[in-house]
Parts: sequence; structure tokens; C-alpha cells
Amino acid sequence: MTETATTTRPAPKAAVILTPSAEARIADLMSKAPADAIGVKLSTPRRGCSGLAYSVDYVTTEAKFDEKIETPGGVFYIDGASVLYLIGSTMDWREDDFTAGFVFENPNAKGACGCGESFMV
Repeated sequence: MTETATTTRPAPKAAVILTPSAEARIADLMSKAPADAIGVKLSTPRRGCSGLAYSVDYVTTEAKFDEKIETPGGVFYIDGASVLYLIGSTMDWREDDFTAGFVFENPNAKGACGCGESFMV
């Protein structure tokens, strides 16, 4: 009797790693979301002095090429056209006495503007 080896492939890694703080913020956003929102979506629209910016918005429809990440507090999408700019990134939520917002550690960014609002690849 011959044994056949079965190979199991590990689940693909998400393009963006969400910290527990980012996941908690997504849950908070989804608890206050408009009724038609199905999740929160990260995209990188062209804007700012360096070319690309991070944008997080509610999403009401699932787009064909978006990456979908299930989190404990809701669904997080990554815009399909932005995935290549974000692979290997970490998304965190940080708050202090003066500011609050998502913070990105992006190994693909080759530079950023002085104010930190945009980046280039």
C-alpha cells in the first residue's frame, strides 16, 4: 500500500497586520457605523505632497479585488488597487493627550512628507 503525501498550505498572510489596538478601533467604528456599512476599508488615494495617503472609510459594498480580513469587531477591507503599496505593513491605533489616529509602519514607503500625511513608494 502506497501512502500519498498530502500537503496543506498555510493560510495566506494578510497584506496588512492589524494590532489589537487597531482591531479595537475597527470594532468601535463598526458599533457606530451607518446601517448600510458592511465594514471599514483602507485605501491609498493619490493626494498630499508625496503622492499617496492612507484613507480609512466605511464601505457599503464588497469590491471584487479587495482583500477581506475578518476581525473580532467587524470586517476590514484593503482596496485591491492599494494592496501592492501595503504588503508587509502594520496598522496601529494610537491615542495620546493631543492626537488620535491610525499609524502605519509601511516597509514599501520610500519617503514621506514632512507633516506625515502622505508617502511615496
